[in-house]
Amino acid sequence: MPHTVLLAEDDRAIRNALERALTLEGYRVTAVADGVEALAQAHRSRPDVLVLDVMMPGIDGLQVCRVLRAEGDRTPVLILTALVETADRIAGLDAGADDYVVKPFDVEEVFARLRALLRRAAPAPTEPEPAAAQQPGAPAPSGRPLETAGLRMDPQARRAWRGDRELELTRTEFELLELLIRNAGVVLEHSTIYDRIWGYDFGPGSKNLAVYVGYLRRKLDEPGAPQLIHTVRGVGYVLREG
Repeated sequence: MPHTVLLAEDDRAIRNALERALTLEGYRVTAVADGVEALAQAHRSRPDVLVLDVMMPGIDGLQVCRVLRAEGDRTPVLILTALVETADRIAGLDAGADDYVVKPFDVEEVFARLRALLRRAAPAPTEPEPAAAQQPGAPAPSGRPLETAGLRMDPQARRAWRGDRELELTRTEFELLELLIRNAGVVLEHSTIYDRIWGYDFGPGSKNLAVYVGYLRRKLDEPGAPQLIHTVRGVGYVLREG
């Protein structure tokens, strides 16, 4: 069965072009023009993924995302935005979005990000691979609790803590932290992280990973406590204490 996409975009030209492109790519698309229609359609028939424009009349894309998350709906959300400042992207993540694409965008990038979101939303395999078969950056058994450097994570419950403080993480932040914890002490290259989290390396000019790492650091770091996520300049990131 084709994946279902709920697309909310008030610009008719963009909406029609993206609807055609997604349909040709094999998705079953429902396209609406504003946030009110998006919420109504999401309640009527839950899609596999939502693509929401930020700037829409009435209820905007971020408000749609907040309402769905408040209702407990964890459907993956891809935000379309013309706002490029870091604060704007952070607002989208805070609203519960999983990823974003900046306008004007290449439709192939939209396809790549949707594939990554749908892969991550798929049920985890029931039979984990043996630990010896794991390579740095590769997927690991998903059901076992994880603990390192004062961090605890329950992948099945999708919960994480630093010490006794529970961390409020978006889906993408959780996936990124899980990848770092499973490879604690190992320097993961930018390309490895892009491939594992987004399913596509967006190249050296992309700031996507840096934005998510920065926001994850804000949620992890505590006054007087050692920083846990370290930058290895020109290479990537590593999770370690001190």
